[in-house]
Amino acid sequence: MEITYLTPDEHGEVEWPSFDNDRKAVVTLGAFDGMHRGHQAVIRRTVELARQHGAFSVVILFNPRPAFVHGWAAKHDGTEPTAANVDAEALTSAHERLRRMEQLGVDHVLVVRYTLAFASKSYIFFLGRLTGKLGMRTLVLGQDAAMGKGREGDVAHIANLAAATGVFELDVVDDRGPGEVRIPRDFKPEMPEQWGEPHDPLAGATKAERRAWSKKHQARAMRAWSSTNVRYLLAHGRIQDANAILGEPHGIEGVVVHGEERGRTIGFPTANLGTDVEGYIPVDGVYAGWLVDLGPASAQDGQGSMSSEVQSESQSNMPAGREESADCDAALRKPLRWPAAISIGTKPTFSEKTGLHERVVESYCITDDWLELYGHKVRVEFTGFLRPQVKFDGPDALVDELKRNVEETKRLTA
Repeated sequence: MEITYLTPDEHGEVEWPSFDNDRKAVVTLGAFDGMHRGHQAVIRRTVELARQHGAFSVVILFNPRPAFVHGWAAKHDGTEPTAANVDAEALTSAHERLRRMEQLGVDHVLVVRYTLAFASKSYIFFLGRLTGKLGMRTLVLGQDAAMGKGREGDVAHIANLAAATGVFELDVVDDRGPGEVRIPRDFKPEMPEQWGEPHDPLAGATKAERRAWSKKHQARAMRAWSSTNVRYLLAHGRIQDANAILGEPHGIEGVVVHGEERGRTIGFPTANLGTDVEGYIPVDGVYAGWLVDLGPASAQDGQGSMSSEVQSESQSNMPAGREESADCDAALRKPLRWPAAISIGTKPTFSEKTGLHERVVESYCITDDWLELYGHKVRVEFTGFLRPQVKFDGPDALVDELKRNVEETKRLTA
């Protein structure tokens, strides 16, 4: 898979690369945050059509997320976020999305740094560039896709443009999943109060009860397969429901650092992630999951994993503008991994990078071997919610509870 990093100029113009003049391109585009089943359906269709027609499969990946850029601008007098500002709401880093795209068989990924100037271009102008520069013969989109200034380029408008010009075709994929869900507007993370995996509060509810709940929480209808829904589920400890949409366990990545080592004193040493974490951290609580050792961190990771924004900015300035990726993340092919009981908590310390309070992620690996993971980059994957964070009457009560957490983790990761 070939990856090209592109940064628009001050006018929002992009120097699109040129592919083989004798081959057309089948293109899709978006932020693809989370790479959930809906995203996978769109990308698989892109690859399928490209192979059918002997064309290139091309994914245009917007990074940072458009929602982050516009949200930041709205709160900061129209200014854009810099590489130092971390999108803590992003489900996955750009690196993780690229890894998944390679697994799906994509030929080319164009990582476009999303800017306000770029967003100001009309969808007609944008599609003209894709047909003229990339040789786009087919555009593949999900049902709710929209692009261009003011998101005016929805599926209906693009279909009319394709029919009128005859230059390209539009292929629309059903990426909605099993119906719609109701999600509270402007929801905040809320730790479950009960032990065990939380359930859908609307499961088994009557129509009247659903209406009352939606009114109380100012909920809006949204497709089941959506990044917003995954984020909402993770923010309420509903790991298994989130994983069902993602198609694999939700994970975060970071570098193991020295912690306060209190767990070591009671026989439960943990691997603690540093403050620079890639991926969306679920709500506070104790979880069952896995810890995956990706090996010693690189020189850049040693200072904390680079955010996706930093990666895009630094790599977009490479002279060639492209990199060959025979294997986006070889370390993930045959990793060392262990079942782990995972604790997440929140510090009172405020982080200027994320604009949120700092989070603490600690993983107790269930193994008889002594693990020395300091300075290693690791992936923490979540398979289920075990319990909320609570205070215990003493160390003995805490140890007894941790033992129960270990046994439940073994069951959930068997």
